[in-house]
Amino acid sequence: MIYEGQSYDLKSLRTITGKTADWEALARDCVCFANGAGGRLLIGIEDGEALPPAKQTVPPELLDRLRKRIGELTVNVQALPSLQCAANGGEFVELVIDRSPSVASTRDGRYFLRVGDSCQPVLGDDVLRLANERPGRPWEAMDSGVPRNAADADKLARFVQGIRSSDRVKDSVKEKGADELLTHYGLAQGNTFTRLGVLLLGGTADRRALGTAPLVQAIKYDEQGQKINKWVWDDCALSPVELVDAIWGEVPDFRESYEVAEGLYRRNVPAYDEKVVRELLVNALVHRPYTQQGDIYLNLHPERLEMVNPGRLPLGVTPRNMLHASRRRNEGLARVFHDLGLMEREGSGFDLIYDRLLSQGRPAPVPEEGSDWVKVTIQRRIVKPEVMRLLTVADERFQLTQRERITLGVLAQTEGMTARELGAALETDGADELAGWLGRLQTLALVQSSGRTQGTRYFVDPNLLRGADLKVPTTLLRIEPHRLMELVREDLRRYPCSKISEISGRIGPEVNRSQLKRALAGLVGISVVVMEGERNGARYSLAVEK
Repeated sequence: MIYEGQSYDLKSLRTITGKTADWEALARDCVCFANGAGGRLLIGIEDGEALPPAKQTVPPELLDRLRKRIGELTVNVQALPSLQCAANGGEFVELVIDRSPSVASTRDGRYFLRVGDSCQPVLGDDVLRLANERPGRPWEAMDSGVPRNAADADKLARFVQGIRSSDRVKDSVKEKGADELLTHYGLAQGNTFTRLGVLLLGGTADRRALGTAPLVQAIKYDEQGQKINKWVWDDCALSPVELVDAIWGEVPDFRESYEVAEGLYRRNVPAYDEKVVRELLVNALVHRPYTQQGDIYLNLHPERLEMVNPGRLPLGVTPRNMLHASRRRNEGLARVFHDLGLMEREGSGFDLIYDRLLSQGRPAPVPEEGSDWVKVTIQRRIVKPEVMRLLTVADERFQLTQRERITLGVLAQTEGMTARELGAALETDGADELAGWLGRLQTLALVQSSGRTQGTRYFVDPNLLRGADLKVPTTLLRIEPHRLMELVREDLRRYPCSKISEISGRIGPEVNRSQLKRALAGLVGISVVVMEGERNGARYSLAVEK
């Protein structure tokens, strides 16, 4: 399966052929990619599929028609269509859209931008922001004038070692020499470093000469808001990669902990989760605008940490859609951080922060955006230790997905939320998106509901929060047949070709074996599940959709 995202989109062949052709929608998608980092439209592959229909053919004249229509309907868009043949013999069109050196638009003067897997309109003053944020050449790729051989030897050696030991880098890249890696990652061009190369591998004086190298201040406040301590990294001696370790290692507050009662025992928990703090630091360093000066501030209050970054969020990303939107401001820097294992894959960093905090019984992070700053606030203390216990036990038992953990954590910290309130908390739009976040939580009886449509109220049974042993089995004994079928389908989706004993062990041995057999027989009867083998050797898998 090919997943749509920042650089890919799938379109049915019907969008450009026949009576259902929608050329204006295709033009908007091309403008989106051109105003971003470029991308590819795979026309002829349906959403959620990996291949086109096996017998699908593309009319030869369609490629010329694509070139002509895109040229007629867009401005500053360069698109190159080519005919491709998939492994199953089906044909499709690959439409490659280059990043536009200037702002792209539709012929009627509308602007769009690719954010995550969606195409968003750019309106009003944001059009000027789009123009200002899109120099003809990205800041990272600009020539610094610093000779290629002026790299800091220690920084270069650590960079090369980090790439070669990374499990995120192809072997063909690991085999490159140090000089070849500089070119591969856009750190040098010809005989000189790019600005990105100086930022990561240059000497202190060269990095300071950039004028916008990140400077960081960590300031500690008391209960009255008075400054009582300060740590500063403002000499430009460290690269952004080195700053993450330095800040985490030098601020003593990050190693503080306190005790949380767990029944008769007490558990020692850190004041701040290391992965959360590191991810916040990485986001601040990778996504800041390097064309703008300004320090990064870590404001340490007795009950919270505020991470303040200069500049605004990338265009198209807001505090309301940060869980879903994904747009890299500095592609080269993000690539280096990812390949060195210092940041999550695209679009998952803020999800990780939500997941870690909510799983620990802490409130969700609070993002805010000002006229020239972005702030994310996280709480120091665990508000509800019982939520931490619930999430730990539920995840160990049912292997919850990240979205399921986030949703359960949000609901467990409240008395209950309506569908509208839960959708707002999870930044979803519509019942279908909300269902994806709820996942199996209702089937597993971890979340209950009452009411209908937008008035539906979701809540966690207070008994689950009070019981440290998570007494879910008594609920599973009375599970309705349709819920059990859905639970089996989800289990087989994750673990195909399983025996009934394996399925029973994963969804809970408390479910009656004969009830589980009836559920499997029912799914086989309606061709949702296929059975291979007989009796004790039988194995079950989801049927392949035609």
